[in-house]
Amino acid sequence: MIGTKAWALGALERALKTMAQTLIALIGTEAVGITQLDWPGLLSVAATATLLSVLTSIVNADFTAGPSTNTHRADE
Repeated sequence: MIGTKAWALGALERALKTMAQTLIALIGTEAVGITQLDWPGLLSVAATATLLSVLTSIVNADFTAGPSTNTHRADE
């Protein structure tokens, strides 16, 4: 089911959630102000996690595009 609208939306949603969760977790480990954070390092780790999320969506395509209770993700 790779290549369908449902798969693409599911993969995008999971990838963005993974990126946000990773950034929040990493920022929480820093005991400094927001201007002192190592943004390139944080974004690098978040990008790696996002890539892994997309790869997981590819490997498990049927689950990614599976039935949804969210009406905004339904195929039109």
